[in-house]
Amino acid sequence: MDQWIAIIQEVTFPIFISFYLLYRIETKLEAIHTALVSLSNPVERN
Repeated sequence: MDQWIAIIQEVTFPIFISFYLLYRIETKLEAIHTALVSLSNPVERN
């Protein structure tokens, strides 16, 4: 049982960090996507 707890503790932290970084990258990619879409549609720009 102690071996399973050690494995879970070792794996949980990298998974948490990966999800956090993916979330941060996703928000930045959405901003980049929005900027590119607005550049490709010159009619909608002010």
